[in-house]
Amino acid sequence: MQEEEVNRCQIQEWYPKFKSVSIKTLIHELPESFIKYLLDDSGPFLLPLSISNEDALPNRVHKPEEEEDYVVSEGSGDESEQPSPAPSFPELELQIKKSIESLGGAIFPKLNWSAPKDSAWISSTGSLKCTSFSEIALLLRSSDSLVHDLCHAYDSCNDKSSSRPSSFFLALRKWYPSLRPEMEFRCFVHCQLLVGISQREVTGFYPALLERKNELEVVIREFFTDEVRMKFESEDYTFDVYVRKDGQVKLLDFNPWGAFTLPLLFTWEELEQNFN
Repeated sequence: MQEEEVNRCQIQEWYPKFKSVSIKTLIHELPESFIKYLLDDSGPFLLPLSISNEDALPNRVHKPEEEEDYVVSEGSGDESEQPSPAPSFPELELQIKKSIESLGGAIFPKLNWSAPKDSAWISSTGSLKCTSFSEIALLLRSSDSLVHDLCHAYDSCNDKSSSRPSSFFLALRKWYPSLRPEMEFRCFVHCQLLVGISQREVTGFYPALLERKNELEVVIREFFTDEVRMKFESEDYTFDVYVRKDGQVKLLDFNPWGAFTLPLLFTWEELEQNFN
């Protein structure tokens, strides 16, 4: 695998070309100070100070008597116990607030390659749905999987020259509450041929998929032929799609072939055998 193959799968690289067949997304370049904040584990877990006074956990119950446990009295004399100042990113927060409003008030976040799915449990909704900068910061700061994007994106590259890209981006993707997980699929392309399709959500059994298997394969193959094959430059890669009730296919993501990409219901060996 080459670095350029990994780079093509960054959302800021592919989305402009496939915007018409994907879901609504707005992309912001992140300041290096925010990246350092995401990586900093030297002190307490602090969320950015919100200039809009927005709470990352709006449904929590505030108990003043518990908050007093974290307040250092003025006469303690122990400077080491003084709380660290919360970071603040006012310009970025205002930009994101405006984008969230333009996308209908709710989004799910994603960095260059990955979304913080592993930290969804910590949000007030138990999902990636965010309505404020504070909620986005909570998910990003709590995610272990995003360390891949931040520090290990090129670990599987034969021509690795850096551990990270020169710039990081935050994609705000419109939140659609009606999306059904069983209608999301990962498609595997080897030597520019579609060699496999797997349901994206593999922890559940969906009888409807068996009933619509042939129909779904047809619309996904047509989408690949008409919209993806001649437009995406790599020969080996995966792409994720969502099939709507009316049969329309929406492009969700691209990922490299192999490496950190999950083969889901397949193994990489099986997929290569399908091609041969």
